[in-house]
Amino acid sequence: MGSFEFESNSWIWDGVYSYQHLFGGIMLTVAVLGLSTSYFSGIWMPGLPWFWPDLGVLQKKRRRKRPIRVYMDGCFDLMHYGHANALRQAKALGDVLVVGVVSDEEIISNKGPPVLSMEERLVLVKGLKWVDEVIANAPYEITEQFMDTLFNEHKIDYIIHGDDPCLLPDGTDAYALAKKVGRYKQIKRTEGVSSTDIVGRILSFMKDAESSDSGVNKMLTEQPQHLDSKQAEKSPSGGSQTSHFLPTSRRIVQFSNGKGPGPNARVVYIDGAFDLFHAGHVEILKKARQLGDFLLVGIHTDQTISEHRGCGHPIMHLHERSLSVLACRYVDEVIIGAPWQVSKDMITTFNISLVVRGTVAENNTLLKDDIDPYAAPKSMGIFQALESPKNITTTSVAQRIIANQAIYKKRNAKKAVSEKKYYEEKKFVHETDGS
Repeated sequence: MGSFEFESNSWIWDGVYSYQHLFGGIMLTVAVLGLSTSYFSGIWMPGLPWFWPDLGVLQKKRRRKRPIRVYMDGCFDLMHYGHANALRQAKALGDVLVVGVVSDEEIISNKGPPVLSMEERLVLVKGLKWVDEVIANAPYEITEQFMDTLFNEHKIDYIIHGDDPCLLPDGTDAYALAKKVGRYKQIKRTEGVSSTDIVGRILSFMKDAESSDSGVNKMLTEQPQHLDSKQAEKSPSGGSQTSHFLPTSRRIVQFSNGKGPGPNARVVYIDGAFDLFHAGHVEILKKARQLGDFLLVGIHTDQTISEHRGCGHPIMHLHERSLSVLACRYVDEVIIGAPWQVSKDMITTFNISLVVRGTVAENNTLLKDDIDPYAAPKSMGIFQALESPKNITTTSVAQRIIANQAIYKKRNAKKAVSEKKYYEEKKFVHETDGS
């Protein structure tokens, strides 16, 4: 990536820097001749020991480079790995990533009501490892006034967005002005998931529900079912909403920190479903990370979650959930498909110093489980219950959607039209990578 350069305060030093070989040759010639009294007898010349250190000024006076600052905005409602990958690509186009979180009012005007509050969405965005600064209550449209604010107050060099169209209610491009002034850059949209898609997955389970409460209860209490091959191609937990996610090893590498714990590091372990990754997850992971030097997170398999929560879970499948957790700045490593029970062998293998669990968690209360998954760390005296900072669960988030089914169904139907058009007209776009 490039960098914008500041102008030097002195045109002389600019000339010296631009023609340093010529200048260096002249200085060397003068210095050598100065050693000979036959050439400069009686004329004072600077000796090498005194003069040479000042040539270090050449390095100090080079024109300074400032970091490239890029801006990307979004609603970031129901945060998922697609959001994370978009911001990862945006960061690769600059040095400092500033993220605008669109206000509740703007989302309502342009798309319909958000599922998550502004405060929850801010927690999620600030928790991403690629985000440096956040602007709350950003406008949905990049107006001339807001663009001036970005360029002058926030020193933004480029405005970033995906290759999918972002249209205002009147059908115009929300980023038209940024494109017009040549300060716009495009990244590849991450396919396979969207907030609309996640809402659709939840609503697909509610078709036969008579009320929001019964719908939620059905998700929590219905017993797991064995899926045939055709059903398995649908949503991870057996719903009718198709998942387009194509996991690759490269994507996991892009999200991973790529570093293990040091030899004397205090490794903290926490496990869970981390389904519909929300603000409560971010806060408990932050709290867990503060207890050690390295945070290892276990992500349970789809089957394990379905067995303990009912067939409505998980809404996001294993690889989707793993990427969401890996994108969190407080997480160092994940175990993809972690066992339900934390064994002594596992503790030894990963050199775990402390096993923690939040006080806010959800399981199928009708399912009797006599086995304590944390029996081993408790017997070793390395288990700790963490007071969950937020009283948010996957079910409570899903219930917000269920309680407003009509609104979200209407919104999804409208979005489905633009989604279909995008896939019909889709062309290959190279994904931006910082490597």
